[in-house]
Parts: sequence; structure tokens; C-alpha cells
Amino acid sequence: MGWSDWILGNELPIRLGFFFGVFAVMALWEILSPRRKLAVSKGVRWANNLGLIFFNTLVLRLLFPTAAVGMAILAQKQGWGLLNYYELPFILSAVIAVVAMDFVIYLQHVMVHAIPVLWRLHRVHHADLDYDVTTGARFHTLEIILSMLIKLATITLLGPPVVAVVIFEVLLNATAMFNHGNIYIAEKIDRILRLFIVTPDMHRVHHSVHAPLANSNFGFNLPWWDRLFGTYVAQPPEGHTEMEIGLNDFRDPQQVDRLPGMLMLPFIPHLGEYTINRRW
Repeated sequence: MGWSDWILGNELPIRLGFFFGVFAVMALWEILSPRRKLAVSKGVRWANNLGLIFFNTLVLRLLFPTAAVGMAILAQKQGWGLLNYYELPFILSAVIAVVAMDFVIYLQHVMVHAIPVLWRLHRVHHADLDYDVTTGARFHTLEIILSMLIKLATITLLGPPVVAVVIFEVLLNATAMFNHGNIYIAEKIDRILRLFIVTPDMHRVHHSVHAPLANSNFGFNLPWWDRLFGTYVAQPPEGHTEMEIGLNDFRDPQQVDRLPGMLMLPFIPHLGEYTINRRW
């Protein structure tokens, strides 16, 4: 059995192992070297954020039992997708697939900020009054379903190697927890890291209460798209320790940091700011 067969046969344990492993490392890092002082009770936030994450996981498993990997297997068997039309070395095909899927995530992120009805869903992610490892997977259930549908369509059109999809899923979860971490990284190290990966200081700008900043730094894993398309902002004007996190229009912890409030947030009539083409 080759290494790719081993990965496919152990896809779920691999993903769960990386999830809990990275989560534990980030949680410990946040305790030992936090970047910011938290504004809301960590216990309450974590209970509700993790509750939403586990609820979303259950819903996805019920609606999409085989999820992205299952679609990749089907696409490979049926010969669907661009990469199935060309004989490319496996490594090259996998790299193209991971980069292409990351670009789709960037475009999707811009889209949920630009379209009002989708911003209603996405603001659940931005309404968190603090910024830490649990924020990275805090999304409304309907947005998670939409994201999965976009991912399945991307896999169908792209035809990526199945192993590449597993790698992408692991990377996406790991980097989302990393770049949402409330962790301190020295500025000189951060400047180097953000050439290759989205760092917490880079992505934290995106969670500012100020709409022009919240509509920048859309990348989750690869940092190049923001620089390429002009959505990159290096630092918040007020600095990372002083910048305010969340949404100006939603500051009540009972509304934005409790599970029932999070699930109902998209249906509140007031829309708030969402336009993507605003800058300082």
C-alpha cells in the first residue's frame, strides 16, 4: 500500500488528529503568550463557539456524508474536471489543486462580504467580540453549507487528486486556527512568515470594527491573493493591542456570543456595513 492509499484509508483520523493537535497547540500558545487581552469571558465564548462548531460538523455529516473527499473520488472515477484531462506529474497536479482551491476560498470570502444576503450569514464570524483560536471555525450553519456546495462544485470542475483534497482540508482547518490565534509573534518573524502564510497579525486586521479594514486581508491560507488584487493592509492604524474587534452594530455579548443569538443573527433586519470597495 502506497502513502497516498494510506492517507485515503485514514482520512478521518488524519483530519481529526490535525484538528485537535493544532487546536491544543494554539490554545496553549494563547495562554503562554497572548497578543491581546480578551474582553469577554473565555469560558462562555468557548462553550458557545465550540457548540456552534460541533453543531455545524453534525449537520455537514448528515447532509454530505462523504463530503469533499467523496466528491474527489467520484470526479476521479468519472474523469470529471480539468486536471483529469491532462497527464501531469502527481506533485504538480496536487500543488495546482491546493493553490486553485485556496484561490476559490479567497474569492468566496470576498463574495460573502460583497453580497448583502451572504454578509448576513458571514457577520456571525465577524461578530465575535474577541479573536482567538475558536473564532477560526465560528461560522453560521447556512454559510457552512454554502461553503461546502462551493467546494463540491470546485472539485467537480477542477478534478483534483483525492490526496490533494485531503491535504487542502487539513491545511485549511490548521491555518484557520493559526491565523485566528490570539498569539504573539515577533514583528520581524511575522514579516517573513506573511510572505508564505497568512499570520494572526495579518488576518486580525480583517476583524476590525472599521469597515475599510474589515474589507481587506481576505486570505485564509496563502497571503498572495490580497497583495495581487489590492486588498492587502499591513497593519491597523491604532495597533493590534488597541484595535477593536467585532462589528460596531452588534456589541451585546448575549446576542453575539451565545449560540441562540449567533444562529439568529442573519435574520436581524439591520444589515450594517458590508461594502467591499471602501478604504481609508
